Amino acid sequence: MKIAALQMVATPDVERNLGAAHRLMAQAADAGATLVALPEYFCLMGQSDRDKLAIAEDAGSGPIQDSLSAAARQHGLWVIGGTLPIRSDDADHVYNACCVYAPDGTQAARYDKIHLFCFDNGRERYDEGLVLRGGSEPVAFGAAVAGSPAPIRVGLSICYDLRFPELYRTLMATPGQPPCDLIAVPAAFTHTTGRAHWELLLRARAVENQCYVIASAQGGLHENGRRTWGHSMVIDPWGEVLAVQPEGEGVVLADLDLDRLAAVRSQLPALAHRRPDGRF
Repeated sequence: MKIAALQMVATPDVERNLGAAHRLMAQAADAGATLVALPEYFCLMGQSDRDKLAIAEDAGSGPIQDSLSAAARQHGLWVIGGTLPIRSDDADHVYNACCVYAPDGTQAARYDKIHLFCFDNGRERYDEGLVLRGGSEPVAFGAAVAGSPAPIRVGLSICYDLRFPELYRTLMATPGQPPCDLIAVPAAFTHTTGRAHWELLLRARAVENQCYVIASAQGGLHENGRRTWGHSMVIDPWGEVLAVQPEGEGVVLADLDLDRLAAVRSQLPALAHRRPDGRF
């Protein structure tokens, strides 16, 4: 099964960003991908955080969501739609939502970012809580794929979530569900934090959860002056980076090999060695 992390350098113009996203999804589909993941804020990298409020959509309806649905249907893809702003019951705050679409264009899942980024090193200041409302529930979904006897289980997370391993342990140990085969991490890591921690944290999440990780990022200097780290990548369950793109727009393709996944979990059965109560 081919999967693709799509890297973008989003602008303050929604239409331009949707055009770039569609171009990348078409490129990935032409290369044989069956699942693609867009980056966080793929639809808008505004001049200020409050710009998200102006383009926010109602849950299940709006031009950005419709665009993702249409692309999934057109190309027969599972589309992990990066993130877009979804209205809350507070006009000054929106959810940073990852909406997933099945190959028939129906919405298969929605995850609202739980952990909201806050950073201040004296030169760069970010506080997502000023305009975002945090989600509360982990979300995973099953992606039916030709040739697989069971759906591929995909756990969702967003950017700053990467620093909270307990979220991923919860995704891996949902009662009545198998562990995730793939974890998705759409992101817009800053250049400063990305250079220090991005690959380190992604590989740790892959190793400790013995699963594939698809990390789709913003990567470059944006029109608003912000610089994001990029380095979109796909990582296997042994922590090996299978493919990466440092900066700029592009498609990062790799194979999700279920035999490889089973072999890693069989040879070093760490997931089975966790205490039944999940404490350690």
